Amino acid sequence: MEIAFTKLHGNGNDFVLIDELKGEIIPEDMKGGFAALFCDRRFGIGADGILFLQASDSADVRMRLFQPDESEAAMCGNGIRCLAKYAYDAGYVKESCSVETGAGIVRVSAGYTDDEFTAAITMPTPAFERSSLPATGNGEYREEIRGFTVYAANTGVPHAVVFVKEIGTVEIGIVGPAIRNHPTFPEGANVNFVEEAGNDTIRIRTFERGVEGETESCGTGATASAAVARHLGKVGEMVRVETRGGPLVIRFGETVTMEGPAETVFSGVIPF
Repeated sequence: MEIAFTKLHGNGNDFVLIDELKGEIIPEDMKGGFAALFCDRRFGIGADGILFLQASDSADVRMRLFQPDESEAAMCGNGIRCLAKYAYDAGYVKESCSVETGAGIVRVSAGYTDDEFTAAITMPTPAFERSSLPATGNGEYREEIRGFTVYAANTGVPHAVVFVKEIGTVEIGIVGPAIRNHPTFPEGANVNFVEEAGNDTIRIRTFERGVEGETESCGTGATASAAVARHLGKVGEMVRVETRGGPLVIRFGETVTMEGPAETVFSGVIPF
């Protein structure tokens, strides 16, 4: 048996996509193990997660994401852009489409400009919450952890947001897991270290739950970081978020949108 796949990335946040629009290819009870095996960068294809494109009863398509630790993530901003690119190129969707995720249905506006594919995603409304912490009175949820002031925001998945003077000096492999696994995050959290760059620009590095390491970019993390920065009065309605893999633009209005690119890396087949 051979399984067709496509490798894509959004600002370096990379995924292996399996097209299950016409029917199940990887059995449900094997999806987590499949992700653990083929996300491995030495013994597998190598990726931050496996995307499954499926049919939906409530949207144009459905996205599911399984991570290297075999867990399923409810939402992924970079992943949706990659899935939208694949679906658009395959003729499954038009420039405007909807995607069902574990965090709800999101709208996508996508297409090519000068051979570059970009997509604007309507993100889940950021919620400043952490289930085991009380609000501070002004809508903030924060706590001192390992000497850092940590803010909590949920943009479909839980995030910790930490402002630092220079993100390059953060020992993310040490501090990231300590905050990610802190008991005040019952489900764990992605951890974003944020540096203010002026002119409505922030720089971030993200330690991702499920990947259990730093990734080149995190769309929900960029949105969470921009939302907290805006809540604290550090930025305005449009925020440029510079990730290690490239920039994303977050816009706040009646909805919150994230805009960025997606690229196809290669396609192949897996003997399975």
